[in-house]
Amino acid sequence: MSRQRFSNRNQNTTNFQAQEHALGPVSNTIMLIILACLLGLLYLTQVTKTNAFSYKIDALQKQQTQLKSEHDDLEVASARLQALERVKNSEVAKNLVSVAPSGTVQN
Repeated sequence: MSRQRFSNRNQNTTNFQAQEHALGPVSNTIMLIILACLLGLLYLTQVTKTNAFSYKIDALQKQQTQLKSEHDDLEVASARLQALERVKNSEVAKNLVSVAPSGTVQN
């Protein structure tokens, strides 16, 4: 069968052929570089988020340490004030006798 150069009457003049478009080695390399860049950006965003969270955690840990120290100081002050009240209201303190000064010693 030979192909005709000219079309006959009532025949389509266009010829549709399925062509496969394959990517060449340069296109493949460029796409791999772009994919690697996108993965790098994804990694950097995750690392940045992690660092931001670690700053918040560090600040909260410092605040927790400060609050624990303040709590310990308040416990000591509370115990000291309660001890004075207990001593003043104890039975031993109520049984003590006040002594008036009898005089002064001179040399």
